[in-house]
Amino acid sequence: MSHRSSVTADGPVFVGTDAFRFEAVADWAQRPAEYQWQEVSAVAVDSHDNVFAFNRGEHPVMVFDRSGKFLRSWGEGVFARAHGITIGPDDCVYCTDDLDHTVRKFSPDGTLLWKLGTSGQPSDTGATSIDFRTVRYSGLPFYFPTNIALSPDGEIYAADGYGNARIHKFTADGQLLFSWGEPGTGPGQFQVPHGIAVDQNGIVHVADRENSRLQSFTPDGKFLSQHTDVARPCQLTFDKSGNMYVAELGFRSGMWPGISPPSENATGGRVSIYSPTGELLCRWGGGLNPTAPGDFFAPHDIRLDSRGDIYVSEVVWSAGANRGHVDTSCHTLQKFIRQPLSAGL
Repeated sequence: MSHRSSVTADGPVFVGTDAFRFEAVADWAQRPAEYQWQEVSAVAVDSHDNVFAFNRGEHPVMVFDRSGKFLRSWGEGVFARAHGITIGPDDCVYCTDDLDHTVRKFSPDGTLLWKLGTSGQPSDTGATSIDFRTVRYSGLPFYFPTNIALSPDGEIYAADGYGNARIHKFTADGQLLFSWGEPGTGPGQFQVPHGIAVDQNGIVHVADRENSRLQSFTPDGKFLSQHTDVARPCQLTFDKSGNMYVAELGFRSGMWPGISPPSENATGGRVSIYSPTGELLCRWGGGLNPTAPGDFFAPHDIRLDSRGDIYVSEVVWSAGANRGHVDTSCHTLQKFIRQPLSAGL
């Protein structure tokens, strides 16, 4: 199947090493000319390898086949602001709308099935804005929720979010079971629990973004461990072998007012891949040339298809293009095509 390549003067762009080598394709999605997107906040892949780009334009859910051909759109007029998207094994689609304080479940064709939360009504956490530093205590669902994940049994975990410091667990039909977490930097505490994923063993992994770490929990919310070799992680996902893929915002975009990078040469946006034991297998990006294919300005979500290809969405506009920190033409959805192992490896 054909695809569009990001070819520079030196030829196609490849990233990664050894078993994790990919061709970067920055202009992969072939949108209709009249379909604009300000930025793609999230991306998901269904069981047919169709790619759902949840974006902040007039057509918030755009669907493409794996070659980048546009198939359809839906969700027009529904969302206050697109944030997170997850697709279940039955191809139902879960969309997190942070500014509306809601999570919606749709059928594969975009029919609304149910909604969690009350539109426009945040919970009480003492927060006075979307700035996580105004959160005083944890609360009920939701206050600027960010993402959801599904367990192997179909239970729903919601990361909540910018205006809360909480993980909420729901039944498959949306009944709240319990919640955990509070503002802070200790185990089980959060400063923007932004991304969330459940591995094949049912362990819940949370991208605790402004604490620059990943935290892992049992299904009942008991803290297990943390992983700190990350730079403001936004989202994570797992492959069939249990390897973990992390989209990291880094320290060169989307910084909160008054917060400085940890060092002058702190990394920008990047992707890291870890083994099931936490060994770093591959890493690329860093934001030195954020508009170049294969590099990043503001990675916000990451997903895999059945062939091991990677999709990374970036909140280019809200993380800095709206303030002139990067050109508005910077890619907001890149595909990384998995390369076969070279002979002799």
